Amino acid sequence: MLGRTRKRRTALAAVGAVVSIASTALLAAAGGSWASDANAAAAFACRVDYTANDWGSGFGANVTVANLGSSPVSGWTLTYSYAGNQTLQHGWNGNWKQSGKQISVTNMSWNGTIAVNGSVSAGANFAYSGTNAKPTDFAVNGAACTGVDPTTTTTTTTTTTPPVDGAAPELRVSGNKLVTEEGKPYRLLGVNRSTAEFACVQDKGMWDNGPVDQASVDAMKTWNIHAVRVPLNEECWLGVYGTPSGAPYQQAIKDYVDLLVANGINVILDLHWTWGAYTNAPDWHCKDEHAVCQKPMTDAKYSPQFWTGVANTFKGNDAVVFDLFNEPYPEMPANWDTTLGWQCWRDGGTCTGLPYEVAGMQDLVDAVRATGATNVLMLGGLEWGNNMREWLKYKPTDPLNNIAASWHAYSFNACANETCWDTHIAPIAQQVPVVLGEFGQDDCGFDYMQRVADWADAHNVSYLPWTWTPWGCTQGAVLIKDWNGTPEPGVGEGYKAHLLAQDPYAVR
Repeated sequence: MLGRTRKRRTALAAVGAVVSIASTALLAAAGGSWASDANAAAAFACRVDYTANDWGSGFGANVTVANLGSSPVSGWTLTYSYAGNQTLQHGWNGNWKQSGKQISVTNMSWNGTIAVNGSVSAGANFAYSGTNAKPTDFAVNGAACTGVDPTTTTTTTTTTTPPVDGAAPELRVSGNKLVTEEGKPYRLLGVNRSTAEFACVQDKGMWDNGPVDQASVDAMKTWNIHAVRVPLNEECWLGVYGTPSGAPYQQAIKDYVDLLVANGINVILDLHWTWGAYTNAPDWHCKDEHAVCQKPMTDAKYSPQFWTGVANTFKGNDAVVFDLFNEPYPEMPANWDTTLGWQCWRDGGTCTGLPYEVAGMQDLVDAVRATGATNVLMLGGLEWGNNMREWLKYKPTDPLNNIAASWHAYSFNACANETCWDTHIAPIAQQVPVVLGEFGQDDCGFDYMQRVADWADAHNVSYLPWTWTPWGCTQGAVLIKDWNGTPEPGVGEGYKAHLLAQDPYAVR
């Protein structure tokens, strides 16, 4: 993520009561006042989960509508009622209305589709006094959410564990597309899973107490995630700094990669934090020589050694992609001279403004290929991966011609609109695969991210937003509220709905 030291944020934990209304919901007042309010979309087999965070004089309500049927749903209206004097204040991720004690929530333009086994969520704040009983009469599109298709007498059977779709496909570059072993075009669609880049150097163990088990992967699969980018720390991998480091760190990464791949999820291993004393850096930059922050470029001391080790570990498993360096910015130490920046990026050596010897992208490509590894390589541009203007000109030589362009696009970057993407990214996507390794916006919304994802879909660009880590979305770029995959309002809900409608094999 752009020029920031990633540290775990402390989220305010709201302890709420959760009730699953799967078999006790009542049919919404047949012929009553809701008949005209529910939208024209068909009824379907559904479940509604309701969560309340109560602070005495008010509460926040969160409702999740799950599609238990066999077909996607287009358009939904949820209805229910309160028994007390609960009064709607404002809502999000849906059009909330109140009439007396009755509440209705209709989908937004971007979350109207609910995929099979998918869900959407919306939330609102209410004021009240006295009692605050949980609602029981949930209905969607005019029919109770009992798990039964209202148009038939057949009960839809569901499972809480997503089916295993087999191992993730092995990938290679063919022209401007990633393709499988069978030659089928494929896109990497998923999320970043942060913590392995910083926890080991911040006395937080391996994964900062986050789970990396089957249940956590199942939670990802409910979002239709097919790729996970895992940021790494080179000193922890090599065993020269941090705890755990060396063999325990390597084994933890290998175990997680194996688990993801076995569950049909491709993995991108990203060199995120590196060694290198940047003593003449601006005050906002971390100057520590250890790999405790983002540096302008990789180093000749450890980075080739790191990639030699990673490549030897994962060669033969082409379901794993190597992202050679997270967010280069060698042009900044060179007084924003992009020519010097691109030369440093590709060739390394002694770079203007950097006190340590740099390993260029060509050095890292050579280190990987010297091991015999055939994995796809991703290479990011300048300005923290956002400036791709001369990427094709400075692209390193790969004997396998198996390189993809790695692009980052946050709302606060310089290249953050369709005109820039059409001018500078689309021409690259016509020649090589482009993977949007990180993107997000700084206000916890989804409007900018929706534009990026729509543009990427139209140009066959893969994408993985930051981040699948429940840090609390106070500054944006956090997708989930907990490790169960509960989406953050706005950003998480929007991206989940978008992702559920995607097929990684649906490449134009």
